[in-house]
Amino acid sequence: MASSSLQFIRMGIAGLAFAAISSAQMTITLTSSLPSPAPVATMITWNASVPDSAAGMIWYRFRVREIGGDFAMIRDYGPLASLDWTAADHEGLYEIEVSAKNRQTGEVAAASSVYRMLSRVSADGGPVVSPTTHPLVFLYSALCAGGSRMKVQVQGRDGAIQETPYKACEAGRSMNFYLAGLHSNAEYTARHIIDAAGQLVTGPDILFGMSQAAAGLFTETVIQPPAAGLSSPILLGSSLAGAVAHDLEGNVVWYSNNGIYTVTRPEEGGYFWGTIESEQLDVSQQIIRKFDLVGMTVLETNAARVNEQLAAMGRRPITGFHHEARTLPDGNIAALAGVEQILTNVQGPGAVDVLGDMIVVLDSNLNVVWTWDTFDHLDVARKAVLGETCGPVSACAPFYLAKEANDWTHGNALQQTPDGELLYSSRHQDWLIKVSYRNGKGDGHVIWRLGKDGDFQFNSSDPWPWFSHQHDANFEFSDPSALLVFDDGNTRVGSVGGNSRGQVLRLDEQNRTASFILNADLGVYSLAVGSAQLLPDHNYHFDAGFVPQGAGVAYSIEVDGSGHVIYEAKANAILYRTFRMTSMYSPN
Repeated sequence: MASSSLQFIRMGIAGLAFAAISSAQMTITLTSSLPSPAPVATMITWNASVPDSAAGMIWYRFRVREIGGDFAMIRDYGPLASLDWTAADHEGLYEIEVSAKNRQTGEVAAASSVYRMLSRVSADGGPVVSPTTHPLVFLYSALCAGGSRMKVQVQGRDGAIQETPYKACEAGRSMNFYLAGLHSNAEYTARHIIDAAGQLVTGPDILFGMSQAAAGLFTETVIQPPAAGLSSPILLGSSLAGAVAHDLEGNVVWYSNNGIYTVTRPEEGGYFWGTIESEQLDVSQQIIRKFDLVGMTVLETNAARVNEQLAAMGRRPITGFHHEARTLPDGNIAALAGVEQILTNVQGPGAVDVLGDMIVVLDSNLNVVWTWDTFDHLDVARKAVLGETCGPVSACAPFYLAKEANDWTHGNALQQTPDGELLYSSRHQDWLIKVSYRNGKGDGHVIWRLGKDGDFQFNSSDPWPWFSHQHDANFEFSDPSALLVFDDGNTRVGSVGGNSRGQVLRLDEQNRTASFILNADLGVYSLAVGSAQLLPDHNYHFDAGFVPQGAGVAYSIEVDGSGHVIYEAKANAILYRTFRMTSMYSPN
């Protein structure tokens, strides 16, 4: 190793910043809140500083790598100059890099620091349980031999057992697992299980206790208790101010703690996607973020940074992200974003600000790799079905070109279909739209429109079979002809009355026909939001997320294949989506 590299590593281990200056005019420093070294999963705040920088002109990008590996993006260029970060999987040497860019001059400078994370395993090699920055999440640390794998079991006084996923063991390094999904003010025992070529070895029981949950969280009141053996025992609900997970008896077992407004999707391994969106924030503060169980940012970008890339591609800029961010099966990331355009004598007399949607697909380094714009592919003369508009206070995506706007499409969900296309839900068109994505190679043409006045014939005696103002449509991957959707029903209810419905449709895409597998009257009317989910036991979960009782409440309802209610809980808040989860590590 070159002497300069050794010097660099020694400086990093000492907790000093190493600045790689790439401009004679601009320098940057990087400092950590704690000197190196620190135990695995210790949260470190990294602060970047550019002396004499013009306010708002400097953007910062953060990346990380384990020494010897490749850098991975954490946060792309944006106005935030600090990052909370830790290595939670293994001890070792990690390099944190920050780059600063002057948006006015184009100058760039970078700095990095190497930090050593230490094992938490005790001197005798026994496992240990440690608290984390999240009061309801603990860290389990133990050793296992390379070539084997390990998981952790957690058992409460009631005898119920929860398990983490297996992880592959690495010789000479500790294994570390976040323990989550547990009650506050309760005692638990944790033990690991090592699978060595089919031979199972169980570790000793470690006793630990949970802390008090935060105050002010929304509550779930159980209306119909769960039956014995009901699958997916965790109910995760996303309000418009973060998410809370309860067990099916209404006890809090986790909550988001990092300023995310809306959690859009939970993902395998204990990760979540969420958005920060507000008409009071500028475009650089409209954010999508992937984060973990303790709230640490794993991946993040903002609308202003995406707009830089869209401009280079000749695309329309976005106003912010809304409703959807999720990882696609190929590892790319799909998000819904707002777009707006002033149209003259199209959706009203004279000039009118019209809000549409853009589907933005990014790779794992947050580079834009594919886009789809409603203004390019849908009929702008077809106004919102119920004439929805946006004003100073509304549920619209951010908009900037006028004080009022037509909320034309109001997209609210994306899914990559089993055949590699994209399913896009447009609430205000009362349509589900299949878009030619072809696993990233599609030209974006509309394959079909599903809904009233769309491309399908509905085979049903129901006087109003079609969903309207729907949310969270998704195909069953086990049965690609089955499509779940939460039918808020605004158009139907406004015309003939009734309640919101949980629907499962049988689609014949070749012949363009639809029929019912399930059309469950959920007994309440949700004005907006909602979700639809197939559960492992083949029951269905629906979120009636905005029922106008008082300031608004939400009902999470499980039904069987005949539409009979199996479980029901009522939240004292509006819930954008709710998810039934096997554990905090798995949404399925």
